[in-house]
Amino acid sequence: MFKKMFKKDKEEAIVAPVTGQLVQLEDVPDPVFNQKMMGEGIAVKPTNGTVVAPANGEIIQVADTKHAFGIRTELGQEILVHIGLETVALKGEGFHVLVSLGDKVTVGQPIVEADLDFIEKNASSTVIPMVVTNSMENKFDFDWKAVTDVVAGETVVFEAKTK
Repeated sequence: MFKKMFKKDKEEAIVAPVTGQLVQLEDVPDPVFNQKMMGEGIAVKPTNGTVVAPANGEIIQVADTKHAFGIRTELGQEILVHIGLETVALKGEGFHVLVSLGDKVTVGQPIVEADLDFIEKNASSTVIPMVVTNSMENKFDFDWKAVTDVVAGETVVFEAKTK
């Protein structure tokens, strides 16, 4: 009981990884994301191809095909940013990764430059899902923000705090 009384809740704001229109995860045209098999999150229909760090943290994954990256935030969330749908088939073409595995990154720092025109022509969608892959561990409470237009590295899309 005393532990609960003195425990300071930690929280962290997560910002949009790209500028564009917020899309509910349930509306992403891919069952892996819309059925939340990878975890809770949001998606953005991008208006440009600069994908940034949604929080301060460490790069814990960069896909060989450059279409996705993972970041472990200071709070311990493991966030996957997946650029476009069915983009693994592009084998890295259309993506320029600006970071390496293990890099410490700051919120808003550019991580990937994506060629949206190329992705639009060669993949099923340019939508960018962002999911907390360890949300199923039930360590966090989420406060999802009701926003529509988002700016990369600036617009808070959700806040998380430890339970």
